Amino acid sequence: MNSRKPSSPTEVPVYMFPERNRQVLLVRRPTGIPQRTDFSLSEAPVPSPGDGQILVRNIYLSVDPAQRGWALAEANYSDPVSLGSPMRALAVAVVVESRCADFAEGEFLYGWFDWQDYAVIDGSKVLARVCEDLPLAAFAGLLGINGLTAYLALTGLGRPQAGETLLVSTAAGAVGSIVGQIGKIFGCRTIGLTGEDVKLELCRYRFGYDEAINYKMGDIGGAIHARAPEGIDVFFDNTGGAILDAALRSMRPGGRVIQCGTASVASWSPPPTGPRNEREVMTRRLTWSGFVVFDYVPRFAEAAAQLAQWHRERRIVVEYDIADGMHHAPDAIAGLYAGKNRGKKLIYVGA
Repeated sequence: MNSRKPSSPTEVPVYMFPERNRQVLLVRRPTGIPQRTDFSLSEAPVPSPGDGQILVRNIYLSVDPAQRGWALAEANYSDPVSLGSPMRALAVAVVVESRCADFAEGEFLYGWFDWQDYAVIDGSKVLARVCEDLPLAAFAGLLGINGLTAYLALTGLGRPQAGETLLVSTAAGAVGSIVGQIGKIFGCRTIGLTGEDVKLELCRYRFGYDEAINYKMGDIGGAIHARAPEGIDVFFDNTGGAILDAALRSMRPGGRVIQCGTASVASWSPPPTGPRNEREVMTRRLTWSGFVVFDYVPRFAEAAAQLAQWHRERRIVVEYDIADGMHHAPDAIAGLYAGKNRGKKLIYVGA
């Protein structure tokens, strides 16, 4: 065991050490968006670490749109979760017992610890140490894959420039809300798309968007054009579908489209059909790039440091929607796709 001083996050909630390991198991393959009936709540003995391993106790479980893909029989960029296993998930946890010299008891970590109270892991499952003086929840939100996605995708693929117009779908969500704020830092004019009037207020007054549109109210293409008559330079898309079709027709020549998600498409089997966009891409000379955050792991620390600095400077704010208790997990992914969350969705399981 090494003697390195554990990291010191702020706003650490009380956490207890239950005698059994509560787990949320994937028991059925979803046909589209995972539902409560695709999961079961179970208990198992608390595991013990072997040589080179550590035992962590989860405090915050993350809920992410990517979990839909991980649950399917043919996950699109990773192996699917095995039936009868805890649902794959990122989490923030504390080290309870260490048999690995690289990790100390009492330090906080962010990584692949799944939907359960305890996990035995090795260092390959750890994405980051909690090494900034920020609220503990921030390491599953702002400094987790949501904030990292926003920063790395926008700066690397979007290449925003001062004076450009940035359009963001799911603009009040865990990724979109941060994208809009980074865009403002780079000097962009920002337009957010969301599906509820209450989220319009969040976009404008909490996340600083210059304009916000409820895409469910009328002609989305016309609404985008009215707010950006000279066109969109960068479109950060988390939805795909009809919103993407409309937005492409408002892109300026040489614009950049970042495909970060496809939340509006309930199922890809069979593949959905719709307007053909090849001519829009060609005639507008668009760059249309797909983004998966795990392709950028070597840059996580760099991105997290910049996001933490902006947060300290109060240039980025984050909203959290935290449910209390493991029993909320089976409904959580479906709720995310239905837009029920108000900010980054987490489940506190420390009690």
